[in-house]
Amino acid sequence: MTATIHPFNPSRAPSLDPMLSLVATDLHAVNAVILDRMQSEVPLIPELAGHLIAGGGKRMRPMLTLACARLLDYPGTRHHKLAAAVEFIHTATLLHDDVVDGSGLRRGRRTANIIWGNPASVLVGDFLFSRSFELMVEDGSLKVLRILSHASAVIAEGEVEQLTAQRRLDTTEETYLHIIGAKTAALFAAACRIAPVVAEAGEEAELALEAYGRNLGVAFQLVDDAIDYASDEATMGKGRGDDFRDGKMTLPVILAYARGSDDDREFWRAAIGGDRTSDADLAHAIQLIRGCNALADTAERARQYARRAIDSLATFPSGKAKAALVEAAEFAVARAY
Repeated sequence: MTATIHPFNPSRAPSLDPMLSLVATDLHAVNAVILDRMQSEVPLIPELAGHLIAGGGKRMRPMLTLACARLLDYPGTRHHKLAAAVEFIHTATLLHDDVVDGSGLRRGRRTANIIWGNPASVLVGDFLFSRSFELMVEDGSLKVLRILSHASAVIAEGEVEQLTAQRRLDTTEETYLHIIGAKTAALFAAACRIAPVVAEAGEEAELALEAYGRNLGVAFQLVDDAIDYASDEATMGKGRGDDFRDGKMTLPVILAYARGSDDDREFWRAAIGGDRTSDADLAHAIQLIRGCNALADTAERARQYARRAIDSLATFPSGKAKAALVEAAEFAVARAY
């Protein structure tokens, strides 16, 4: 992998604040759409959906749609409904993921499936998917519909592929990158690409912003997977070691297994197989991962993808929008949550 090296700003911690400031007015309009379209005559639907949507998420994906539109000086409002559609797709996948994973925490709060049960979570996720497609159809662009519907299918494929790779120590780094490219990066890419479509900015801008989103999404997920072995529950907003106990083959584990001794590999076979999942086992796993630099190398992979994301913005003029998108890439690899 090659990329132009961009020195990240060392004077302060990167954040999403510049992007939030840039799109604040637009985001208010998007939140109004979200609030309106999550309503239903069935009371459980807005109650359950609202639990997750109002649960402290960063709204990063819809903010990317809005920021990319600002980058292109788009003067209209079509992107408001489309950004809401992006957030509904994301929220639906979270509801389904928590059921599949049996998760108990999301952003530091009990997950919807724990409170209302798995069937309700799955069905409300389906409702939000349907609402997202209603918003796409209302926009009237077949190209937008094609981009977002394809991303939805790819996300589902990525989740299924992750499920089939679970507890399989023969999972390669290539397979892992393909999985996160589908389950995470596909929506980042689509969220960015629809902005130049509505702005009628041309294919070059579409491809550049799609590349930005895709590389940003991979960087984001790499950091997420490292955090599972590097942070605490209060910081993560989810149970520490969830990936470990679920037997997920993330990059830190793939690297640690490949670099380990025979005894280390025996431990990983038992742990990923589900036979060693205690707190002491998790502590040992973290020790092995740190000892072979798997965390540091995962973080470096993330930085490489973030730099590629920034490179994708090279043809766009400097300004607040471009600076906010650059800092979003820096944030993706520097964040602690």
